[in-house]
Amino acid sequence: MSAGLPETLDAWRAVAAQRSFEGSVPLKSMPRLCEALEQPEGECHYVLEFGRGTLGVPGVEIRAQAELPLACQRSLRRFLLPVRVAQKLALLTSEGQEESLPEEYEALLLDSEGTIRPLDLVEDELILALPVVPVDPASDPVESNWPASSDGGAVTDATPARENPFSVLATMKQNRQRDRS
Repeated sequence: MSAGLPETLDAWRAVAAQRSFEGSVPLKSMPRLCEALEQPEGECHYVLEFGRGTLGVPGVEIRAQAELPLACQRSLRRFLLPVRVAQKLALLTSEGQEESLPEEYEALLLDSEGTIRPLDLVEDELILALPVVPVDPASDPVESNWPASSDGGAVTDATPARENPFSVLATMKQNRQRDRS
């Protein structure tokens, strides 16, 4: 972790003092993010600026950039995904305050003490920036030529007929009814 970024921070004091933090942190220092990465090497550059924004809303603006090593789901190879994050978080003490937030803010509900972990904020934003299915833009697209059937349904010529797994039960039921008669 960069020397300038404290492990924990009183968010209300940081807002009042309009504190800002800038630096770099190794990707390895973000354990939740590392779970989604392929060999987490490299670092993230971040800027955190606390203060009052639109309509006097207390908040923090987070900007981060990193090249995240991911496994391409098309080629199964490692690639670096460049990520740039810019997010404004409004610091709230109750859920009811969220209704009156300007649109450019996301809500961050604080505990009664107002203590936050600044690195966790950066990590959260990077996690949210991860694609659901990582695909390297440089990988070759999968081409497929699926034969079309004449009736518009599934192709049945290539698939052998499968026996109904319940046919045994139907036979047993018929035998049982015959025995009762």
